[in-house]
Amino acid sequence: MKVKVSRKATFNAAHRLHNNNWSEEKNKLIFGKCNNPNFHGHNYTLFVSVLGFICEESGYVIDLNKLKKIIDDKIIEYFDHKNLNLEIPEFQSLNPTLENILKIIYDKLRKEISKELTLSVILYETENNFAEINEEKNSEVV
Repeated sequence: MKVKVSRKATFNAAHRLHNNNWSEEKNKLIFGKCNNPNFHGHNYTLFVSVLGFICEESGYVIDLNKLKKIIDDKIIEYFDHKNLNLEIPEFQSLNPTLENILKIIYDKLRKEISKELTLSVILYETENNFAEINEEKNSEVV
């Protein structure tokens, strides 16, 4: 039987949604307040889940202390209290939308977590807006 275990974390970051290939008018039309040239911030909530078989020796799917350390070292330390546009290298050429932030987080975590485990990552940008990458669900797509 497979079991899913999860860890929650939070971080704060500022960003500006802007496409340099568009006019100022189009950026304002598409991104609205999120296009503020002085940036704006969010209190992000991150949920990281791994699905796998329980290890007979440890009783764990994954050691949650190890998962916490991965999240802290690779995600929180990297993003927390940063201006994503100015301080995060990936966003020098990539618009820091919720979806793109999630993809960067997923890619960083996937490198650190055993391929034997299925990874799901949910990122809340606001109480009502969130995005998810779920390998289990994505594997069904043909």
